[in-house]
Amino acid sequence: MGIYDYVVKDKQGEDVSLSRYKGKVLLIVNTATGCGFTPQYNGLQTLYEKYKEQGLEVLDFPCNQFANQAPGSDAQISDFCSLRYHITFDQFSKICVNGEKEDPLYTYLKSQKGGVMGKNIKWNFTKFLVNKEGHIVARYGSAKAPEDMESEIVRLLEE
Repeated sequence: MGIYDYVVKDKQGEDVSLSRYKGKVLLIVNTATGCGFTPQYNGLQTLYEKYKEQGLEVLDFPCNQFANQAPGSDAQISDFCSLRYHITFDQFSKICVNGEKEDPLYTYLKSQKGGVMGKNIKWNFTKFLVNKEGHIVARYGSAKAPEDMESEIVRLLEE
């Protein structure tokens, strides 16, 4: 299977096939609304606004597995992100990124790019960068600011 074979739930609970993103550069992020890294939403939105016309998509997957930092419902999380950070990129239903209830998409992402200290996601705002062909080309930890990925995103958009 490849990334385009996965189906995820949007924030309204509807199925979304990732095949709708074929030919796009994807930045896939597990997020939380109450985390020290939450201000990275600003950087994600800035990148999205700057490069969406060239084919960048940011896919936001809220996750409450790390210190209960995304405790709200999908609607509450969406409202927070819209009001506080004015995000306009695609946000999906809250998921698990590790463990027994891990979403199959994250099983796949981690199988393609393990982390520095193993495959498990270590914290909120871990980022996966996917090229236009659907290959996972990079994995970044929470501390990597979105703006620090800009040159790599531009390179992939130009390929």
